[in-house]
Amino acid sequence: MNVFIKQWEIALVIGLIFGLLVFATALFWIMGKVRPQGDFSELKMRTRSWWLMATIFVLATILHPVITFISLGLLSFFALRELSSISKNVREADRRVLIWCFLSIPIQYYFAYIGQYSLFLTFIPVFMYLWIPFMLAIIGETEDISRSMSVLPTQLMFTVFGVSHLAFLVSLPDIEGFDIGGRALLLFIVFITEMNDNFQFTWGKLLGRYKIIPKVSPNKTWEGLIGGVITTVVVGYFLRFLTPFSEIEILIVCGVVAITGFIGDVVVSAIKRDIGLKDTGSTIPGHGGILDRIDSLALTGPVFFHIVYNLYYV
Repeated sequence: MNVFIKQWEIALVIGLIFGLLVFATALFWIMGKVRPQGDFSELKMRTRSWWLMATIFVLATILHPVITFISLGLLSFFALRELSSISKNVREADRRVLIWCFLSIPIQYYFAYIGQYSLFLTFIPVFMYLWIPFMLAIIGETEDISRSMSVLPTQLMFTVFGVSHLAFLVSLPDIEGFDIGGRALLLFIVFITEMNDNFQFTWGKLLGRYKIIPKVSPNKTWEGLIGGVITTVVVGYFLRFLTPFSEIEILIVCGVVAITGFIGDVVVSAIKRDIGLKDTGSTIPGHGGILDRIDSLALTGPVFFHIVYNLYYV
């Protein structure tokens, strides 16, 4: 009976997600009519993109676990392909080693699927960290090889290792008193992370004056960051039933997630600034490429996972 109630709570959150999208769509349409001189095109475009992103993540969460793992694995695949294709620090010779990076994706996600924590945690940071430089050395082209030995493992860590933590959440065993399962944890971190991105962007647009790092990301303001963190903490508090956290824990965790999401966004912004691109791709209208959308999740996923794991499984 308790599980049945919890499933209804997940359905409630899904309804809330799409309800917020309906509200945002209507709000920006009304604002455009009331203030035709205002530029709300980016907000409207982002909202349309959110419909697509929300649908994908919700389906990946509620369908069979195998579909969830495959979906997130494909997300890592496309993100890695996108990042490697735009990187100016990848040599032509490195393309032959990238195949090993792509082959590591199903292995990493298999370890997550079977819940093998030790292998999951060490496969990419240890084994692939050794294997990639060795494969680069075998090719025999040593010019700029040290740079490649740094770039390829970093790309793998960001797009595969970080994102795969989202999948491992589904494999976590039930916690006493919290039988809603890992699906709820996955839904929570994805929703909170993406809402934090949206909150920071919106507050920055409405109130932003003082820039944080204008040379890296001119649109990032202290008003957007602080407003986004506070709003994320408030929303996360009312969604605490999707997690095993206490009231104090959820406030701290949501604050950490909000700041970590900001860091992930800034890191990818710095990469794009180095390459000279506004977006990493054009896969998602209004949001750029895949990497533009998972830049925050690539960091909030592992941080959230290890907070949960160390508090409730160690």
